Formats: sequence, C-alpha cells, structure tokens
Amino acid sequence: MSATRPAAVEAQSNCTASQNAAVECFVGNAVKTNLLALHFGMTMAQFKSYGVSVSKILQDQETYLVLLGTTSAVADAMPATNASGSANTAAQDAALSSIVSAAVANGLITIPANSTQQDLVWFSEDLVTAMGTSQALMLSPGTMLRVIDSYVVSNTASGAVNWTQVNLGLATMISNLASTGLLKLPHGVTLVQAQAFAQSLAQTIYTYKVATGRTTL
Repeated sequence: MSATRPAAVEAQSNCTASQNAAVECFVGNAVKTNLLALHFGMTMAQFKSYGVSVSKILQDQETYLVLLGTTSAVADAMPATNASGSANTAAQDAALSSIVSAAVANGLITIPANSTQQDLVWFSEDLVTAMGTSQALMLSPGTMLRVIDSYVVSNTASGAVNWTQVNLGLATMISNLASTGLLKLPHGVTLVQAQAFAQSLAQTIYTYKVATGRTTL
C-alpha cells in the first residue's frame, strides 16, 4: 500500500499551514467555482496575493474604516460617469487613487503587512463598485465631499480657482469642526494633517470635475 497521500489531501493540508495559506486556498477555490472572478488584469497567483492583502486590510480596523468612509463618499458624490451621463470609470479610479495617496501621506491610514498602496486602491475600487451596483437604501455619505467642493466653487472666477483662499477656508473649517467636537481626529493624526488631507481632497475633486465635465458634485 502506497504511503503517498493524494494531491487533494496534500493541498488541503497546506491550506491550514497559516492564515495566508488559508486565504490563498479560499481565493483559488472561489475562482474555480465562479464565486469570484479574476480582475484588475491579475493572474491567479497575483489574485491570491491580493486576497491576502484584503484580509490584512480588514484586520486593520482604522485603515478599513477610513477606506470604507471615503469610498462610500466617492460612490455617492463622485460617480463613474460624466455630466452627460456617459461612463467615465477612469475619472473615478483616478480620484480614488489620489484620495488613498493623500490618506497615506497624511497619516490617516497605514499600509498593512503583506499589502501595498496599490492594494489599498484596488480594495477601494472594489468597494465603490459594490456600492455603485447595490440597490439597497443608502443615505448621502458624500456630504463632506460636497462641503469641500463648495469652497472650490465659491473661490472660482472665470474658470480659475483661488487655491490660497480654498486652502485657508478648509483649514479654518477643519479647525472649527475639531474644536467643537464635530470632527474627531483618529489617534496619532494631528490637526495639520487633517487640514492637509482636506486640501488634497479639494484638488482631487477639482480634477474629477474637470475630467467629467461637472461644475459641482
């Protein structure tokens, strides 16, 4: 009688070797059974690595909550369409990439182990796609983005934005919200970092509006 174990048993044993291995096995089986589909142009090996990254993001509560909040705001206020109604996924993807970059740069989120900043962007895109196709009742999470946009709109004349005034107004707004307790800064995030993030969001909003032909969010 052969002592060699069947390949299926061997593979199943490897799936319990570590948390990462378990996630990779789940992703592989999910793709094979059509529960998930390869996307972002990934190979199976890359998609398994992305699955591990997602598991790490979900375990990092602060990073996950910030991404969930920003992506829900983008899904609501910055849809993947032009002002005319035609599709423009690239504009929304660019906005998400810019927002994630600003959040990392200003210390609002950290990149978890086994993850990259690109993984955070892909995860954000997955969340926005899910929110965009959901038929569930949603409130308006994009309110803060629209408030920030109001500073851009009110300081625009003849198509030119006075960014000095926009940045000053946003810094004052964030300071007032924080001092009155309406904005609670995450642990380790300073007021200056929060102000810089809001100012980065204003730039992202402006770029998105130009790309989609919108005058306001």
